[in-house]
Amino acid sequence: MSETNEVQRSEVEGFKEASRALRGTLAQTLATPAGHFDDADKNLLKFHGSYQQEDRDARKARRTEGLGKAYMFMIRCKIPGGRVTAEQYLALDKLCESHANGTLRVTTRQSFQFHGVLWDNLKGTVAGINATLLSTLGACGDVNRNVMACPAPLNDGIHDAMQGLADAIAAHLAPRTAAYHEIWLNGKDVTPTDGDDHEPIYGKVYLPRKFKTAFALPDDNCTDIYANDLGFLAVLEGGKIVGYDVLVGGGMGRTHGNAETFAHLAKHICFVEPEDVVKAAEAVVTLFRDHGNRADRKRARIKYLVHDWGVERFREVLKPYLGGKLTLPRNPPITGVDLHLGRHPQGDGKWFYGVSIENGRIKDAGDFRLRTALRTLVERHRADVRLTGNQDLLLCNLSLAALDDVEKTLTAHGVKLPEQMSPTRQLSMACPAIPTCGLALSESERSLPALLDELDGVLAGLGLGSEAVGVRMTGCPNGCARPYQSDVGLVGRAGVKYTVYVGGSQLGERLNFVLKDLVPRDQIVGLLTPLLTSFAAERQAEETFGDYCQRLGPDAARQAVGAPAPKE
Repeated sequence: MSETNEVQRSEVEGFKEASRALRGTLAQTLATPAGHFDDADKNLLKFHGSYQQEDRDARKARRTEGLGKAYMFMIRCKIPGGRVTAEQYLALDKLCESHANGTLRVTTRQSFQFHGVLWDNLKGTVAGINATLLSTLGACGDVNRNVMACPAPLNDGIHDAMQGLADAIAAHLAPRTAAYHEIWLNGKDVTPTDGDDHEPIYGKVYLPRKFKTAFALPDDNCTDIYANDLGFLAVLEGGKIVGYDVLVGGGMGRTHGNAETFAHLAKHICFVEPEDVVKAAEAVVTLFRDHGNRADRKRARIKYLVHDWGVERFREVLKPYLGGKLTLPRNPPITGVDLHLGRHPQGDGKWFYGVSIENGRIKDAGDFRLRTALRTLVERHRADVRLTGNQDLLLCNLSLAALDDVEKTLTAHGVKLPEQMSPTRQLSMACPAIPTCGLALSESERSLPALLDELDGVLAGLGLGSEAVGVRMTGCPNGCARPYQSDVGLVGRAGVKYTVYVGGSQLGERLNFVLKDLVPRDQIVGLLTPLLTSFAAERQAEETFGDYCQRLGPDAARQAVGAPAPKE
């Protein structure tokens, strides 16, 4: 089949086609003091795991002084299942101090990001990450990105099986180009490759848009499987995985004011046995390669194929990519989500401890010294690390005696233990937004903590202090923190104003709806208070706040807070 069925193509498609397998002029520009890349190379840079950004806090002052942008870079690792050894973690910790802004950030997709990397440190940071035997290749760009899997290191055969398949898919769908090693590692190849730039899966222009994959269990959807382009939901019989439902078409990204773009949950397409998982992943990816929209990047995700075609047509188109046979899905229901915080036995005589990390930011600031605490614990106990889809971190392979030291060390460094945090705070997530992300319309990471302080006070006053109300905040509608599934979603609209969503599910299998648009940041909790008050009085048994809002319905919920129907 042809790699594109569009006569008209976006500018980015031209950049990719002319890139010489993602080389562009990246190496040549890196060898100069330019300080930034042009538009073509800026787009190619993403495939190598980095985004060109600017310090937006400095923008106004620099304009006043007649200076240009203060360019800096974000670099993202690709870590299937979020699994990192103690040695790798310690090396990344040193690297963020010497080459970035002194913080590590856990992403919502089980990876690490470095922020504030300056031009002179860009190549050294990528090379330093590779020296740990991790990579940044394919962490961004129009390829399959980091593959998620439940991070809990449980010795039950189930979790290891999913992790193994996550590793296998990540390796199979990784770009084959030698450009990465040529540009960032001075041509020294540290991974097996035949040096051939032919891309047998992606072709010359790669995918129409980014592609995200996740594994999940029905009783623990900690990876938000329905938000992914491709998902493998385990089907268990007798305590063993007999296969996976293949889910396709999830995605959070949308554009304000464009009704043709929307958040969408993945649909159950078919069932595959474990030995066919990698083949199925390639089948879905190549279908997307051949049929995805290459003219309009705002509508280029695979979710729009699933939505526009419908499930039945999608199955028919997918069938030949699977070899002509497609088995209907089993449709196991999602019944739970585990944040994996606190103490847990691994099943092999050892323990893991889940540390709640606010918005994923591992840092030292005043008396709060989380970065030092984690470094100390990893060094002392040689603890391997797992990252979660909720931006938290698990310290693994601990002895029972080490658990007390973990809690004492965290406390001594000003870090709250999970049980000292409200359930609402444990569930919360935010994207970085301003000052680093160029797409952000509003604050997110820097704004959410104070909002949660206010919300926790209201919940406590209503007798709901122990209630988990999931709040996810993003600085723009692209939805990196998956705000469209949560009890409360806050999406940056303009400056200090947000679109407020309610009615999602903590299980991740339901979208929320617009409560009110253009709400000033300092009025958000006040807007929610009437609904929270009626929730406290009228809730049914085991009903969450999102369930309650969904039971009310959009019209009644808006009426309760005096909000008009949304315009879009």
